[in-house]
Amino acid sequence: MLILLPPSETKRDGGDPDAVLDLGALSFPSLARPRRSALAGLRAISTNVAGSMAALKLGATQRFEVERNRAISRSPVMPAIERYTGVLYDALEVASVDAPARAFLGSSIVIHSALFGLIGADDPIPAYRFSHDSRIPGASLSRLWSVPNAAALAGVTGLILDLRSESYVHLGPAPVRDDSVFLRVVTETDGGRLRALNHFNKHGKGELVRALAAAGRDFGSVDELIEWAPSVGIRLTRAASGELDLIV
Repeated sequence: MLILLPPSETKRDGGDPDAVLDLGALSFPSLARPRRSALAGLRAISTNVAGSMAALKLGATQRFEVERNRAISRSPVMPAIERYTGVLYDALEVASVDAPARAFLGSSIVIHSALFGLIGADDPIPAYRFSHDSRIPGASLSRLWSVPNAAALAGVTGLILDLRSESYVHLGPAPVRDDSVFLRVVTETDGGRLRALNHFNKHGKGELVRALAAAGRDFGSVDELIEWAPSVGIRLTRAASGELDLIV
């Protein structure tokens, strides 16, 4: 089973002081060329502070993000699953899971970075700032990433559980098949209708991933996943074709 996560705009500082970014150490080596292009674009915009802040849609208090990007090739690295922070990753709380659950995360999680494309949970990356709506000279991120990311996902066998936002799906859609589903987080209203959540959907996704890690099961089908969910207090139901609802 492969669990696709979105990245987070916020990143944890620090990492291994004796290691720096090595594109050859990242998962999905077929993405080497767009990774180099994205990094070249990031370096190009980072030469000018004002231009970089505009391209990355940063506010006045976020200038430090430009400095992070300028130092990206010499910054310490840490596993991607530990680098990202924010609501989803806070709910997952990777630092507190036991060794078997941590191993499950390392083998099952793929994070979709706008800068690096698809990366494994244990791939060593530096702190950076680059999002799905960032702008680099000479290429749109959709044109750069959509086909290579989609091709990489098409080569994955087994169940794919897609927890990304639609913005990241646009940068590399998962294959359309019976064992590939896009997860929506919804709540049930007093009248019994389901309503999609916005900000709080990230917390629900983080809790689901933590429960999956604790279970440590490699689910072979969507039906197996739905059957398991009530045993840990989770409600999953089929929705539209290719979609799965997490009811919170």
